[in-house]
Amino acid sequence: MWSWIDANRKRTSGHRQGAPSRRRDHGTGSGGVPHVASPLVPDLRETLKSATAAVLAGARADLERLVRIPSIWADPAHADDTHRSAAAVAELARGAGATSVRIVAADGGAPAVIAHWPPPPGQPTVLLYAHHDVQPTGGDEHWTSPPFEPTERDGRLYGRGAADDKAGVMTHLAVLHAYHGTPPVGVTLFIEGEEESGSPTLTTLLAEHRDLLTADVIVIADAANPAVDVPALTTSLRGLVDCTVEVAMLERPVHSGMSGGPAGDALTALCRLMASLHDAKGEVVVPGLVHGSSDAPDMDEAMFRSDAGLLDGVELLGCGSIPERIWHKPAIAVLGIDAPRVDQASNVLVPRARAMVSLRIAPGDDPVAAQRALTAHLGAHVPWGAQLTVTPGAGGAPFSLHTVGSPYDAARRAFAEAFGNDVVETGMGGSIPFIAEFARTFPGAAVLVTGVGDPASRWHGIDESLDLQMFGRGVLAEALLLAELAR
Repeated sequence: MWSWIDANRKRTSGHRQGAPSRRRDHGTGSGGVPHVASPLVPDLRETLKSATAAVLAGARADLERLVRIPSIWADPAHADDTHRSAAAVAELARGAGATSVRIVAADGGAPAVIAHWPPPPGQPTVLLYAHHDVQPTGGDEHWTSPPFEPTERDGRLYGRGAADDKAGVMTHLAVLHAYHGTPPVGVTLFIEGEEESGSPTLTTLLAEHRDLLTADVIVIADAANPAVDVPALTTSLRGLVDCTVEVAMLERPVHSGMSGGPAGDALTALCRLMASLHDAKGEVVVPGLVHGSSDAPDMDEAMFRSDAGLLDGVELLGCGSIPERIWHKPAIAVLGIDAPRVDQASNVLVPRARAMVSLRIAPGDDPVAAQRALTAHLGAHVPWGAQLTVTPGAGGAPFSLHTVGSPYDAARRAFAEAFGNDVVETGMGGSIPFIAEFARTFPGAAVLVTGVGDPASRWHGIDESLDLQMFGRGVLAEALLLAELAR
């Protein structure tokens, strides 16, 4: 182990204070992470800066290797690729000095990787989470470069999973390489394989491997920063409910001229039903959903419009500040419709039509109650007596936390040092349902939600990318964090 780790451990000894406060607040009571009263000594900071800089080229090469594997677990055609991706992550963990590595899976679930670096005597354990599965490409032909052939342009690495979340995987592994496989705290690496499918077997994995995954601090590398040089701690996330909505009007397709008028078509009925979910301003009008509020400063509208790719003249939906609308209010989107393609349409009335509806729910809401509310609204607004079938899909709870306690203070110092700017605490409009599972399973652990994405990363979209300078900052930030957490 590097000699400066022992020196830093001596420097930080004897600074334990406080006690746990309210839920998701973390002080430093018995068994917790110690309070670090002052920034790391300069020699330690400089050593870590040099060490992380030295491993970045190798980390990028390993990231490109992972991006080349189309680990789309949601597509059965890529099941073998997802297993190949897990094997690659396991190999990389061994190369980073893990003393034990295993690939685990629940019945019917995707492969996950669990690896360990044991704690030095008296040191806490930190669980580092990321996921190696990725979203479908949305059509390879729409990408500027092939989605599974990583390509650098203007300082960004393009490819599916380059940001979400194989960059998270490689952030963790790069840090462990920087420490030459001997981090100053115990490390458990947990790389999931089905996050993009809603983590359906995660609860089982956490229960079956609880002893292997127990930690004092959990670092979730699956979020984004507001800018490439501004680090963030995510403190709230919306939950997710989705469902398939089918409307049926006719027994079979019939001639639109012979029957159209008195006989309606299912696609028009479906469109009217979908339109009932919002008012004229775009505010969600489903009764029973939680609508929160936010006192966060408003975002710059021009920047938001640019990040979101809104076309000129398109209005923002809803009311309230932009952070309030993104972080603390529900949002409903129609993600897809099953209906005849335009180039295959004929002069017949469509008898049945289906839509996939996604509902993001605000912190404080419950996915089961939200699903009931959405289903009730659809049933009350289906037009013209059409037959309605609502099939619930994935669901995930929202999450919020209070970033009070020494692990959060340590993160603020480490991230500010690495990025050159203070940490901002931010909400996230997206959903990471498994975070609530971690909090329930390990109630004594501090949960830090961070990552190396930024608004230009286009997670889940065409031309997903990673800013390579920010990747370097993220690696340094996590390396400094582990040093800060050492007693």
